[in-house]
Amino acid sequence: MENNRKDEDIIDLRKIVKKIWHRRKLFKKVLLIVFFVSCVFILFLPRYYSCSVMLAPEVENPMSGGTLSSLASSFGVNLNSGMTTDAISPLLYPDLMASTDFVVSLFPVQVKTDDGELSVDYYTYILKHQKESIWGVPFKWIMSGVKAVIDLFVEEDELTVADGKVNAFRLSEEQRNVVDQISGKIQCSVDKKTDVITITVEDQDPLICASMADTISARLQRFITDYRTNKARIDMEYYEKLTKEAKADYEEALERYGHYADANLNVIRKTTELKQTDLENEMQLKYNTYSALNTQYQAAKAKVQERTPAFTTLQCATVPLKAAGPKRMLFVLEMLFLACIVVSVYVLKDDFLRQLRK
Repeated sequence: MENNRKDEDIIDLRKIVKKIWHRRKLFKKVLLIVFFVSCVFILFLPRYYSCSVMLAPEVENPMSGGTLSSLASSFGVNLNSGMTTDAISPLLYPDLMASTDFVVSLFPVQVKTDDGELSVDYYTYILKHQKESIWGVPFKWIMSGVKAVIDLFVEEDELTVADGKVNAFRLSEEQRNVVDQISGKIQCSVDKKTDVITITVEDQDPLICASMADTISARLQRFITDYRTNKARIDMEYYEKLTKEAKADYEEALERYGHYADANLNVIRKTTELKQTDLENEMQLKYNTYSALNTQYQAAKAKVQERTPAFTTLQCATVPLKAAGPKRMLFVLEMLFLACIVVSVYVLKDDFLRQLRK
């Protein structure tokens, strides 16, 4: 009896294969239908391109973990990440690029399609010139109808565009949708071991894809540079203002001294000599002030240059030649594989149920 039970518990693969082969006509019908439906579905999805830019930023890292840091780096752990004097470290760059202010700043960027037929700002391109799948058209019609009905009972929001600028504090529904679409097209990742920044942009046009990747990379570099040099630039502008004022005072004192000396060239009086000496001392004092402030101004300029970070471009933006997706052949193969599994389960369901009852 025990041997018979063991024989029943053993799965006979030959029996399973034979049963599947016996229903091969069902497999052919289902696979043909799935193949046709998959091809029709994937062919009407718009293709998109992808472009990546890789940057290696200069990071201030005054503290070092020494031997422990070196040992950890051999295991792929960077103990010094985040140990920087900057409030915005490379690990926060993805959050920065996902912010509404950063995305809104991309609205006025001028873009041009690869065929040269369209040249508009990025906001208009995303809003009005995106290719859509025909499968989403009925859903779009339904949503448009629902929105039209809602608009009949809801008052319109106030305008959020003033003087040609978008108010990021209060966006309209249309602008918010554009922000969400752009955010979905931009990806930023940071390697925790090397701090290398990878910016990836996806778009339906290859030229716009590469152009926006290059623009976003440049804007990120400019933002970080402005942040790192903000304090030094304020000091430089302050010393520049004082230096200009001191130079004007010195030139005015020099002019007064020259006029007085020329007017009293052949006059031999003690009061005249004292007055000339006083004007000369005043001129010298103004010059010393101007010289000291000019030294401070030059030092502030050097500080700005010192604080300016350097970005090394490891991979620049290039116009992609091939579409990144959707992967049509891979999608069809996945659908066929899934269909095979479903039909196999359907054919062998009685055997599965029998095993579960046992």
